[in-house]
Formats: sequence, C-alpha cells, structure tokens
Amino acid sequence: MALTINIYYHGKNGNAILFAKEMIDSGLVEEIRNIEGNLKYEYYLSLNDEETVLLVDQWVNQEALNRHYQSKVMEKIIALRNKYNLTRKSIAILLKKLFL
Repeated sequence: MALTINIYYHGKNGNAILFAKEMIDSGLVEEIRNIEGNLKYEYYLSLNDEETVLLVDQWVNQEALNRHYQSKVMEKIIALRNKYNLTRKSIAILLKKLFL
C-alpha cells in the first residue's frame, strides 16, 4: 500500500522557498528520489501563501518510509529545516490499489 505524505513547510522572509531551493540545488532531492521505495518527492509553491511550500512525498510502503526517516539524508533535511527556522504540518494519505 503506497503512502503519501503532504508536508507544509512554513517560514518567514522567504525561508520556505530558500529551503526548497537548497534541497534541490544541493542534490538532496535527487538523492531521496533514488532511494529504494521512493515514488515521488516534489515541492510546490502556494499561490495563496508565499511563505508556505508543500512537499508531496510518496513511498511504496511504511517500511520504505521508515528507512528514509532513519537515514543520513534525513539528518541533512533536519539540519536544513533548522537553518531556515521552518515549522511544518504533515498529512499522511494511504493509497490502496483498487481492482474492479
């Protein structure tokens, strides 16, 4: 069962956008996309709130997500979140294949 996590990063003075740009420019996003079990890792900008960035993060199952959470990459993500002083709100969505 696939697991999708929508994470809303919020900052001040453009920090959420700077965080997402650094994630991309540093190669962390590509590194995460290459982790076994990752299906999607994309940042989106809000038209309603320029201080918020949405991350759509999708994994094949909970075990793959848990491995990601325990990886060295996660330590780098946390360091960047702290650098940009971001808050976050997460919403998890379980996706099942439906057979008709």
